[in-house]
Amino acid sequence: MSGTGAPGGGVGPQASPEVAQPRWRLTALIAVGCCAVVLLTALGAWQLQRRSWKLDLIQKVEERVDAAPVAAPGPPEWPTINARDDEYRRVALSGQFLNDRETLVQAVTERGGGFWVMTPFATDWGFTVLVNRGFVPGDRRDASTRSEGQIAGDTAFAGLMRISEPGGGFLRANDPAADRWYSRDVAAIAAAKDLGPVAPYFVDADATENPGGLPIGGLTVIAFPNNHLIYALTWFGMAALLAAAMVYVVLGERRAAR
Repeated sequence: MSGTGAPGGGVGPQASPEVAQPRWRLTALIAVGCCAVVLLTALGAWQLQRRSWKLDLIQKVEERVDAAPVAAPGPPEWPTINARDDEYRRVALSGQFLNDRETLVQAVTERGGGFWVMTPFATDWGFTVLVNRGFVPGDRRDASTRSEGQIAGDTAFAGLMRISEPGGGFLRANDPAADRWYSRDVAAIAAAKDLGPVAPYFVDADATENPGGLPIGGLTVIAFPNNHLIYALTWFGMAALLAAAMVYVVLGERRAAR
């Protein structure tokens, strides 16, 4: 009588049953997973809050840029000036440029590389403000090559209020001793040019054309990256995937325990 098993009388291979993990290990896994899901969800919610804050900031800046200019803030207001409430506010100034004390700050713009022309402006109200009069290409950095644009005497103009940029540019520190500048650091420029007390902000001149065409004003870039919704969806998606994976593991353990 022939056997029904595998050759040699053995029993053929069979699928091994699922082995349930110890209960403490499963409990620890679920606890860690739940903490991770909570954390990922919290990060998603935080990004939604950041998005709301960013949209509010963009709206406020747009309102400032489109508003009628107001007088540039004087010394009594200087201690309270900050980027959140004041940057890109349109301001008006009247007085005289101190052209002999201008500073050139390296710049890269839509017109290529060159320099911002930072000129002290003695206002009619008795204080000094640094004004970014605009951009000049490298071959026109010398003031003598753009003498028509060196406005003398009383003048008035409007521009956007900006907050000082201390320290320097990316990987490049300002070098006042060598008169080499990579950022519009108001305090450092004022000290290097012996200007005395100046406003803690500077003003980007508007696009009104200067005599001779230089410097070129009105090149302020107003851009606020707003990727917070993408980040939020990423965190929420990761939380959902992790939660689904935990459910799969738990159901598998229950099947193995039967």
